[in-house]
Amino acid sequence: TKETPKAASKAAPKAAAKAAPKEKKPAAAVKAAKAATVVKKGAFQKASRKIRTSARFYRPKTLAVARNPKFPRIARNTESLHRRKLDHYRVVKFPLATETAMKKIEENNTLVFIVDLKANKHQIKEAVRALYDIKTQKVNTLVRPDGTKKAYVRLAADIEALDVANKI
Repeated sequence: TKETPKAASKAAPKAAAKAAPKEKKPAAAVKAAKAATVVKKGAFQKASRKIRTSARFYRPKTLAVARNPKFPRIARNTESLHRRKLDHYRVVKFPLATETAMKKIEENNTLVFIVDLKANKHQIKEAVRALYDIKTQKVNTLVRPDGTKKAYVRLAADIEALDVANKI
């Protein structure tokens, strides 16, 4: 395959062009070209979805910040009126001295008291023991229609309710 001198002269500039190093485009031009393709195609192409292997979704663990309250939720002052617990004098308000209460004292060896609405049987038993130095067998309570709580305190067999009632 012999080349004619004309063909050789035509091929030489092409080969020279290939052999010559390409000039690099400036970084700004490359960036602009990328931006142009994004504008043409749109920024949000169809993203590949994460393959879920189970039917359960577990909430991801996120940052757990410790509490930093601006004010206390409850009053720490235990001496204030709204925080004072039921003491013996607040549990037992007063003994009841009605005819039916007197009948209970004589026949059933039982004292009848009006007590705090929030007091339970254990607190009533302890308050009666502390205030009057008497041993109780059991305590029955009921809330009266007027909203106060009545406690029937059955005394131990060795203590006479009539003597204790006279002392009170």
